[in-house]
Amino acid sequence: MSLPVIPLLTIELLIALVTAHLLADFVFQTTYMVLNKQRPWIMLMHGAHAFALTALFSGGAMLLSLGIALSHIAIDTIKIKFAPDTLRTYLVDQGAHLLILFLAVVWLPAWVIDPWWPPLSTDMIQIALVLSGFISATMAGGVAVGHLMSRYKSDAQPEGLEHAGRMIGLMERGLIFLMVMIGEPSGIGFLIAAKSILRFDTVARDQKMSEYVIIGTLASFGWALAASFATIATMRALGY
Repeated sequence: MSLPVIPLLTIELLIALVTAHLLADFVFQTTYMVLNKQRPWIMLMHGAHAFALTALFSGGAMLLSLGIALSHIAIDTIKIKFAPDTLRTYLVDQGAHLLILFLAVVWLPAWVIDPWWPPLSTDMIQIALVLSGFISATMAGGVAVGHLMSRYKSDAQPEGLEHAGRMIGLMERGLIFLMVMIGEPSGIGFLIAAKSILRFDTVARDQKMSEYVIIGTLASFGWALAASFATIATMRALGY
């Protein structure tokens, strides 16, 4: 199956830019930066990360990288100043960033990109796709699930080690991504069973906690599955 509407090199560049964006937003952006991004120097540091990673993955297209970094800063500034910190805001924010990347590779004149963008090997594109999918499934999913569950934390959040829930979520979504990518999605059933057994004594005594764990688990698993199958579908569509 092929994608005849958009040239393959354009799709490859878009994949590279999306990978750079995900690295900037979820790997190089620390929790401290997220909590203090209203400070100008923190926002500029985040923009510098977006610029450097975009320049790296685009092969040194400085004008393209500068434009994307400035748009990234603008979108984040608008979100911080005018939008509540909710799941909807998070999804709209990420959608806006991805839309900018798509418009950049589709509408920008060739002289901005072509002299710089090096056609990548099939292996490199596959690595970028898998890396993007992994970050989307694990770190991006963690933020989304965290926003979804924030309304229930005060009433039913289980007590435990600090940040343990976040780490467990990252590991379970990472395992789901791995199982789907290697063609063994049946292993997810064992993961669900193991988590149910380990959580049984904790949630059996409290209905609110039980419902909290069920909602969080289904949301986490669902996000990871969606990211995993989207990654596989994209690779198949491109013939990889």
